[in-house]
Amino acid sequence: MTHTEIEVSAELVRDLLRDQHPDLADHPLRPGARGWDNQLWRLGDDLAVRLPWATQSADALLRKEHAWLPGLAPRLPLPVPVPQRLGEPSARFPRPWIVTTWVPGTPADRAPVTRGAEAADALAAFLTALHQPAPEQAPAGRFGRGGPLADHAEGFANQLASATELRLIPDPDAVRAVWDDAAAAPDWAGPALWLHGDLHPANVLTADGTICGVIDFGDLCAGDPACDLAAAWILLPDGTADRFHAAYQPAADAATLRRARGWAVLVALAGMLIGDAGVHGRPGGKPTWGPPAHAALRRLIATAHP
Repeated sequence: MTHTEIEVSAELVRDLLRDQHPDLADHPLRPGARGWDNQLWRLGDDLAVRLPWATQSADALLRKEHAWLPGLAPRLPLPVPVPQRLGEPSARFPRPWIVTTWVPGTPADRAPVTRGAEAADALAAFLTALHQPAPEQAPAGRFGRGGPLADHAEGFANQLASATELRLIPDPDAVRAVWDDAAAAPDWAGPALWLHGDLHPANVLTADGTICGVIDFGDLCAGDPACDLAAAWILLPDGTADRFHAAYQPAADAATLRRARGWAVLVALAGMLIGDAGVHGRPGGKPTWGPPAHAALRRLIATAHP
């Protein structure tokens, strides 16, 4: 089922709680947000209910978060939504759902980072803590995230062609040069590390100009850390990526940073297409995704090697 086939209401959420987690059913309930895969409902002051609503894949992503994130969360220095309860499919709602802790803050696509130094340090500390060797049974990334960057050559070409046709980028050749350098970098040869897998601005929370939380671990996976290190160009203001890289430990080698720039190009182009044109997105697009994507692509071009 998708959002066109089922309506999620406060009454439905409360009925689901009464059926499966009755001790939570009387907590105050109010709408939170509608994300790419899930709807979020605030439950009291400290909890949230997440229900899949717009993609078929959301079911498996919620179960993955419930299985893995509670074990990873205690070592992370930023608040994350830690699953507390699992709701199983039922006659009322034929999909799984979860109750998590609530993480306060505003998504960075709506409230961008302004205190760059503090945010660079916070992001570096978070990824340093997360990027530890993952067990063999850790999930693989969706859509090749965390895998070889070269596997995304066709996707890059298609995104660049679409963005060029829509006149979203002023210099396609400069974008292609950043990608070509990244794709030519040697592949990751280290152990598969835990990755968030989807560090775009809508999944990172800010308060008082800096990063205060990270949400939506549906793409949690193991692989090449360059996939996450792209966030330095996607999330941080001009001139702060170097501070991030200096704080991240162990320091990424030159090849990893080159690949990270390639991942950042992919994220920026996708955000631009979804934000400005509604391509591959919800009807009407997600307008707040466009500005940070344009800013990221500008940073990547401005800091390209001659």
